[in-house]
Amino acid sequence: MTDDVTFSIDGAIATITLNRPQKLNAVTPEMAEAITAAVAECNDSDTIRVVIVTGAGERAFCAGSDIKELDTYETPWQFRNRPDYCDAIRKLLKPTLCAVNGYAFGGGLETAMSCDIRIASENAQFAAPEIKLGWIGGGGMSAFLAHSVGPSNAALMIMTGDPINAEKALAWGLVSEVVPLASLMDRARAIAATIASRAPIAAETAKANLRAAFSMPLENAIEYERDLQTICFATADAAEGRAAFKEKRPPVFSRK
Repeated sequence: MTDDVTFSIDGAIATITLNRPQKLNAVTPEMAEAITAAVAECNDSDTIRVVIVTGAGERAFCAGSDIKELDTYETPWQFRNRPDYCDAIRKLLKPTLCAVNGYAFGGGLETAMSCDIRIASENAQFAAPEIKLGWIGGGGMSAFLAHSVGPSNAALMIMTGDPINAEKALAWGLVSEVVPLASLMDRARAIAATIASRAPIAAETAKANLRAAFSMPLENAIEYERDLQTICFATADAAEGRAAFKEKRPPVFSRK
């Protein structure tokens, strides 16, 4: 573990914070290992229902991998098989919200796009700058950008490496909301609290279904969704939801 990543739990909401603001929260191998450990704890927990991912400070969510650390890999193959923080975030089973405070560049953008929902502060900027250094992103940059902002906008970002601001990110569909920096975490917690109040098995299933829908033909995606709906319908939480509706009271979900 490292102090450069903090992990906190408040009721049903866990928060993973990249805590290296003096370096724009650039990720080191030790930080990647800490993120992986935090993800494992979230996945193993029956009480955590939503995960917020954010960065410390006001300048950056994450500027990507620490470039100086990349020269520590002895071979390209060792670099290829390094523990990857974007992979770790994608392994989260719980609904995940990214609160983007400032720069989300390179691996930072990939980390944000690995989350289910993204909201941004007004000073946020987004970029795929790897081409300026001689390579391209490797944590899902092309696939996620093409899905989020469309092929032409994705090509513009990846092939120029130039940043876009929060307003353009909102217009392109890269983020769901843009809020003042001072309000960012309050808004993130409010969204997380709403999701945490829903049936947790259904929320986790919705996450899995959305991920699968990206890679399935339409008819297969609908069939898969119907199967997942049936699984959810058979849970105790679904029975509780129906009972609460009939009795005109708020449901009490138990993740069963």
